[in-house]
Amino acid sequence: MTRARLARLAAALPVAGALLLAGCASGPQPLYYWGEYQPALYGHFTKEMGPQQQIASLEAGLEKARAIGKPVPPGYNAHLGLLYAESEQMDEMLKYFEAEKALYPESTPYMDFLLSKFKRAQ
Repeated sequence: MTRARLARLAAALPVAGALLLAGCASGPQPLYYWGEYQPALYGHFTKEMGPQQQIASLEAGLEKARAIGKPVPPGYNAHLGLLYAESEQMDEMLKYFEAEKALYPESTPYMDFLLSKFKRAQ
């Protein structure tokens, strides 16, 4: 190699290294918007949060997810539907169960099972 070629290569190495490090610095972005889903779910099972408080938290999370254009994780809408069922708001329950089925078709058998359970209970 000639000296000129080596000099160009030596000059390009720091730039290439900086680009490589900059590309790695951002890391992978989460696929879903989780918001307060995990704390609300924990509060549900530990009875630290009432259904209305959880509903408000999860509804706010849905708005934020829509604003940033990210989907909510699987189970988010289903949990919200169950909370509405606890609050005896069956129209809202149905809306969120259907939203869960639309976003995650693999949840259809479970959502249909829950729907049939609530229909029998009425």
